[in-house]
Parts: sequence; C-alpha cells; structure tokens
Amino acid sequence: MDPWLLLDSLLAPPILFFALGVFAVGVGSDLDVPQPIAKFLSLYLLFAIGMHGGHALRASGFGWTVVAALAASVVMAVSVPILAFFVLRVRLGVHDAAAVAAAYGSISAVTFVTAGAFLSTIGMAWGGHMVAAMALMESPAIVVGVVLHRWFGGSGERLDVRELLRETAFNGSVVLILGSLLIGFATGTTGWRAVSPFADGIFMGMLSFFMLDLGLLAARRLGDLRSAGAFLPAFAIVTPLVNAGLAIVLARALALGPGDAVMFAVLCASASYIAVPAAMRLAIPKANPSLYVSVALALTFPFNVVVGIPLYTFVVRAWWG
Repeated sequence: MDPWLLLDSLLAPPILFFALGVFAVGVGSDLDVPQPIAKFLSLYLLFAIGMHGGHALRASGFGWTVVAALAASVVMAVSVPILAFFVLRVRLGVHDAAAVAAAYGSISAVTFVTAGAFLSTIGMAWGGHMVAAMALMESPAIVVGVVLHRWFGGSGERLDVRELLRETAFNGSVVLILGSLLIGFATGTTGWRAVSPFADGIFMGMLSFFMLDLGLLAARRLGDLRSAGAFLPAFAIVTPLVNAGLAIVLARALALGPGDAVMFAVLCASASYIAVPAAMRLAIPKANPSLYVSVALALTFPFNVVVGIPLYTFVVRAWWG
C-alpha cells in the first residue's frame, strides 16, 4: 500500500481527534462531550451528507450505473448478515450471533462520511447516489438478523412486525438522511448554494469534533470485549477486509467509477453501532449489547478509518488504473 496514502489518512484532523479521544481515556482525563452536543453532531452529519448527496444525484441523474450500484447495495445488505451469522455461530449463541451479524450487514454513516472527506482530500470524486445506497443498506440487515434469530432460535417469541419496521425503516437517522437527500435532489443547485456555508463550509470541523466523541466512547467500550476472547476481535478485523474485497470485485463487474467503488467498499466493510443497537434492544432483547456494540465501535470502526479506507482506495486505484 502507498505509505503516503496511509499518512494522508492518519494525519487528517478527524482521525487525529479520534486518537485524542482514545488518549484522553487512556490517561484518565475527565474530557467529555455532553450528550446533547453529541446528538446534534450526529444529526448535522446526516443532514450535511444527505444534502450533498441529493445535490450530486440531481446533477448526475439516474443511469445504469446508479441503478446497478443501488441494487448491489441491497444484495450485499442481505447477503453479508447471512454469511456472518453462520461464521459467528461457531462461537456464539443464536441471540448474539444474529445481533452481531445484523451490525455487520448494516452500515456506519460516520465511516461513510469519513471516507467521503478522505476522498475529497485526495481529489477522487464519487456520486451522490452512494448516499442513497447508504440509506438503503441500513435496514435490510436488521430484518435479516431478526429472521435468522427467529428461524434458528426456536424461541417462539412473537415479533411485533409493525414496531420493528418503525424502528428500522423510520428511525431518526434513516428519516433524516433520506429526507435530506430528497430535499437536496428537489432543490438542486439553488438549494445547495443556500445551505452550503453550513453543510459544507464547517463540515470538517464538525466531523472532527464528532470523531473526538467517538474516540472517547470507543476507548471506554474496549473493556467489554475481554470476555469474548480472541474470536470476536479477529472477526472484527477480518470481516471488513472480506466484505470490502467482495464489494470491490462486484463494483468492478458493474463498471462503477473508482470513487463509487471505494465508497461501496467502505459501506460493505463498515458495521452499525447506532441503528442496529436501537433495533436489537427491541427485537432480540436477550442479545448482549456489550458484544454487538463494542465489536463494531471499538474495533471495526477505528480499523476502517485508520487502515481500511486508505487500503480500499489503494486497491481500487491499482485495479482501475
């Protein structure tokens, strides 16, 4: 891998602020980000990336490449949790395996945003339709995880389908990202010019501050994985590499552009630590949150933002030429 590409990733302000958060916890600092501010930062990032994606999608239009990328995203969102579930069943019970599999079939919006910022710094363009792909990939994996749990668990638990659909398809993050995407698409260049000082001008600073909070949270979660042994940490590192590899091969077969290929790989390699935990608390209450939250947030997320994103970019650049 190009060492300069890795250096660009490591020296980006969001990554350095993430490292600062980890360091603060390590030295016992009382540094903290109040929860209301952390929630606002999450909402801001979803709004900003949705508006940008809608504007870009309006400019690019709907061609074969867009349709292919969206279809491939849904296929991966359904396939990944099924494969992950059977791997996880080697060491985990049905409850925990289904919940962790759902996390890895779904996506991390923050990893996606970080990848977009990284590609911008190296001048690699990507299409706004990838924002729609991100929104489409969040919910199917949750439904698949619940189905796997009901099928193989033999618990006889009654599933409130309406409540599950509300939690997955209409949770706040999905509504905001899709709503912002549609508004950005509807208003086009005029709308983007109106919001760009807020949605784009301060984006990197807001992302950096949000990453500081995630660094604090991830460092505090590492202790939850001690009881899991070496299996889950290994799964948390190997799975993103396998999923990203499959995504890059699929992107090449569908003739996606290099920027879209990287973003697709990042989506498939990431794991959810926001939407999935919210749904799993409802659908699989017996699953251990310290496993499916910690493995995604404390291991896979930092691996992707520090190593994965530059690695996937390097592979795509080398293959696409």
